[in-house]
Amino acid sequence: MRGTALVAHHAYRAYRVGTAGRRAGLIAIAAVPALALAVFFLYPVASIIGLGLHSATGWDLGAFGGVLGRARFQRIIVFTVAQAAASAVLSLALGVPGAFLLYRRDFRGRTVVRALATVPFVLPTVVVGLAFNTLFAPHGWLGSWGWGGSVAAILAAHVFFNYTVVVRTVGAAWAHLDDRPVLAARGLGAGPVRAFLTVTLPALTPAIASAALMVFLFCATSFGIILVMGGGHWNTIETEIYRQTAQVGDLATAAVLSILQILLVAAVLVVAAWLRQRTETALRLRGAIDTVRRIRRADLPAIAVTAAAMVLIVLPIAILVTRSLATPTGWGLSNYRNLAGVGEGNALLISGVAALGNSLRSALIAGGIATTVGVMLSVVLTRRSRSRVARRATAALDAIMMLPLGVSAVTVGFGFLIALDKPPLDFRSSALLVPIAQAMVATPLVVRMVLPVLRAADDRLRQAAALLGAGPVRVWASVDVPIAARALVGAFAFALATGFGEFGATSFVARPETVTLPVVIGRLISRPGPVNTGMALAAGVILAAACGIVVLLVDLTADRCGNGSANGSGIGGF
Repeated sequence: MRGTALVAHHAYRAYRVGTAGRRAGLIAIAAVPALALAVFFLYPVASIIGLGLHSATGWDLGAFGGVLGRARFQRIIVFTVAQAAASAVLSLALGVPGAFLLYRRDFRGRTVVRALATVPFVLPTVVVGLAFNTLFAPHGWLGSWGWGGSVAAILAAHVFFNYTVVVRTVGAAWAHLDDRPVLAARGLGAGPVRAFLTVTLPALTPAIASAALMVFLFCATSFGIILVMGGGHWNTIETEIYRQTAQVGDLATAAVLSILQILLVAAVLVVAAWLRQRTETALRLRGAIDTVRRIRRADLPAIAVTAAAMVLIVLPIAILVTRSLATPTGWGLSNYRNLAGVGEGNALLISGVAALGNSLRSALIAGGIATTVGVMLSVVLTRRSRSRVARRATAALDAIMMLPLGVSAVTVGFGFLIALDKPPLDFRSSALLVPIAQAMVATPLVVRMVLPVLRAADDRLRQAAALLGAGPVRVWASVDVPIAARALVGAFAFALATGFGEFGATSFVARPETVTLPVVIGRLISRPGPVNTGMALAAGVILAAACGIVVLLVDLTADRCGNGSANGSGIGGF
């Protein structure tokens, strides 16, 4: 008996030591993303808030009255919300039928179409704006529509950009819905439409609402598209922050606008987090059903809408490629060769080729940082604790880490300028400033792709590995990594593409010798002329091709591995 008691005592002591070690390991892992968030996001944003609310005489809210009382800013705020809401509605109208067709129906070429539907979201916004400007220009393919510089053109570009969000978010949920309730409703006499409205639609409502909120968020913080297509006539809070900072030099007004945008983003993220939790709960209750059937005659409306969406996706890219090959003397590659120079009238300080090298280097570093921080955070967020305090702390960390997803990239770049300019945080001359800014934008996307996969794993596997004596690192390497391998590859590729095309924050923090290709495109567009315009088109094609190739390769690889993207492991699992 004494020997048995001694063994039990040692086992209990080893268990307590192991538990304490795992807890310490999780705290250490959580410290890295928390520190990165505090230094490179919360501190710059807090500095902006301080700039907007603090004056020489102390804290003052009068700046808000001065901004909100001006008719110009009132119009900008109303336009920001209105165009984001309209874009969300239109994206749903096209995206929900696409989600049904691409995730509930099987047909030849479905993988390629699904990958093509993903490409727009990873294209740089400045490229999207350039493509739609060219499409609706007086000499463009759709110039006769008279949409050049109009709100309709801006909405079309936003739908193009966010179609992926709706298809992936709603499609991932739809792919896991059980068909039996629908079949039961049909057996009781309900027609297809009534069965959809009474059974399928309520089940999809959290996913549809979550997708709508995310599209609203991305459009409310749109920068490159509005900057390129608005022509100074249409402005959002995002572009006005840039204008007040870079052109007017009114930092206090820019700070107030940044605060207003942060409040809007925070409200949307709170609702989105609640809806995402409802969606994940519903999917856990239903399980992974994955009922995919062949196309039927009744699917013709969804086919027609999806075909129209594919035209919307292909047309701007096609005209961008075509126009980049058009020269004053005929078809050729002179626009691409001109990227070796600095443009007409010395529009650039470095060549487009050098900027391409900067983009590749910064994107690789940003992708590595974002993936590392995002994976560490995901590992912490998957751990379930019995402590109420620990659960609340984990939920708070999850919510706070999502803020960079919605807070303006321009705001982040603006915050870097005013906060990271004094020792020991003087990064103004650091070559890492650009990739760090890009990584802050990409990290939430990495978390949203990796976290659902890790949460879906059976926690008993981790417990069994721990009981066999594996430490926290060994448990992660032997259990989590194999489960999330495809999601990790997809997350890195997505972070790479996001960093490669990031424009808002980079336009603030890039030094003349570290400008990236999206910034070069913006500068070429602002200096009109046939050579500069041709170079901008060629640079846009290069950016689009690089991002598209990354997406297609990763998505096709994930689909061949058996999981596809329906479960969120491929590119675009939101």
